[in-house]
Amino acid sequence: MKILILNGPNLNLLGQREPGIYGSHSFESYLASLRERYPEIEIEYFQSNIEGELIDKLQQAGFLSEPVCDGIVLNAGAYTHTSIALQDCIRSLKSPVIEVHISNVHKREEFRHHSYLSCACKGVICGFGLDSYRLAVEAIIN
Repeated sequence: MKILILNGPNLNLLGQREPGIYGSHSFESYLASLRERYPEIEIEYFQSNIEGELIDKLQQAGFLSEPVCDGIVLNAGAYTHTSIALQDCIRSLKSPVIEVHISNVHKREEFRHHSYLSCACKGVICGFGLDSYRLAVEAIIN
């Protein structure tokens, strides 16, 4: 089984940016523990601050008649609240996509309460810190 974890803008700053909201661990250190926990799963990781690069990666991983990935974990960051282009892309994929957020977006600013992606995703997990990614991986496995 192969799973793609895809992180959007500013998530390259995890562990440094707003640790009160996002925690003090880098995603790379968390990813190592996730791969250790699931050695039988190939976990690919990609991060970009550029919307088009995220779309390209989603299409490469999940669009083909025989998708490259069995599932995709997507934290689109702020693009969650703005991107019709990402929604359109997710709708075209054959691989299931789980939308993930580190913080509980519903406890934050009003503009974060709406996701343009949720309606196109298999499910949404938010508010469990970096563990939201593990929960998404388990949802794809099961």
